[in-house]
Amino acid sequence: MNFVIAPNRQQRLMARMLFMVAIAVTSYLVFSRPVHSGVSLPHFDKVMHFSAFFALALLMQIASGIKQRWQILLLALYALLIEAVQYHLTYRSAELLDFAADVGGALLFYALLRALKLCQPELRS
Repeated sequence: MNFVIAPNRQQRLMARMLFMVAIAVTSYLVFSRPVHSGVSLPHFDKVMHFSAFFALALLMQIASGIKQRWQILLLALYALLIEAVQYHLTYRSAELLDFAADVGGALLFYALLRALKLCQPELRS
């Protein structure tokens, strides 16, 4: 688990590549025309937003050496950008709850990371 808190050079490089791929895939999915499979699960969209930003927060933590408050701010700005672009797309809609799910996913990751650090003293440094 130490690779999340103090990744080595190779781990950071791999995480940077995965982060860029994740941003590209996320952007494609949120900006493209939705494809309806016919299956309707309640709040599935919010679960996907939450999960995507949890994963983006994980990758950003490993990939970057910046402080967590800046990581949270950058992810929140990306979430805001998504909703701003979707507001202008005729086949998408901007939703405050999507933004909340995005930020919530990132915040949960950082809360779990903090809890992990508190439970494992050797990871605090």
